[in-house]
Amino acid sequence: MLEIFPAIDLKDGQAVRLHQGDMASAKIYGNAKEFARKFQDMGSKWVHVVDLNGAFCGEPKNLKEIEAIRKSCNLKIQLGGGIRDEKTIKRYVDMGIDRLVLGSVAMKNPSFVKEMAVSYKIAVGIDAKKGMVATEGWAQTSEMQALDLAREFKSTSIDALICTDIGRDGCLNGLNIDLTLQIAKVSDHFCIASGGLKDEKDVLELEKEFKRQNIKGGVIIGKAYYEGRVDLESILKRFA
Repeated sequence: MLEIFPAIDLKDGQAVRLHQGDMASAKIYGNAKEFARKFQDMGSKWVHVVDLNGAFCGEPKNLKEIEAIRKSCNLKIQLGGGIRDEKTIKRYVDMGIDRLVLGSVAMKNPSFVKEMAVSYKIAVGIDAKKGMVATEGWAQTSEMQALDLAREFKSTSIDALICTDIGRDGCLNGLNIDLTLQIAKVSDHFCIASGGLKDEKDVLELEKEFKRQNIKGGVIIGKAYYEGRVDLESILKRFA
């Protein structure tokens, strides 16, 4: 069964969405904790939260808002953005965060991420720009291929992989299902698709391909919900 992850991106304490990771493009949608409660009322099990300010500067920047989200709902929280060391991981675990997403540090220090995954619920975020890994809140593009980074974590203790096509993120022009499938195959982990989802057909197509290829995973739904392109409650009921 496909796992659904409604998303909240935090910038300066507010729920926003970006276009292709450009902070200047941020569109404000409102109060983050209110969205978390809405997702819970719709029947979601998870909420995917990103500290955008933290992703760009490499340390937590929206702690107050993240704690408010945690206190406002009973959802499982998957959180990324600016998590670079064990001290930050412990801080979030103590706050009650259920799964931590490590992105930039996964490419720069994969051994650290593997070590953390033994003790904590860790997802590796693979953000791809034309097939290459992007880091530091997508501000920098590396020379490493996304598939090579995914292979690095095969047969490790990580909880999941999150595959984001930056070129599609916030564009509402469709998921990169092919890239998601490739990353799932080479890593052999639970794989979450992200970036560009445009409508419910995208969700159904992803589910069909996951089933056909015996892949377990999920999908992050962000801008398509905020812009009224999908009936999130209906999707959540379908995959409950």
